[in-house]
Amino acid sequence: MMPIEFYRNIPRKQCCECGEEMHEMHECYFNECERCLSKTEE
Repeated sequence: MMPIEFYRNIPRKQCCECGEEMHEMHECYFNECERCLSKTEE
């Protein structure tokens, strides 16, 4: 298997609170989406 194929087959990250698919950024390691994170900050 080529390295590119491996990375394409990794499932998208999901929020552990609501299950919404997350758009990952290279500097982000959160397991919650922005909406769930903002709820906990209130």
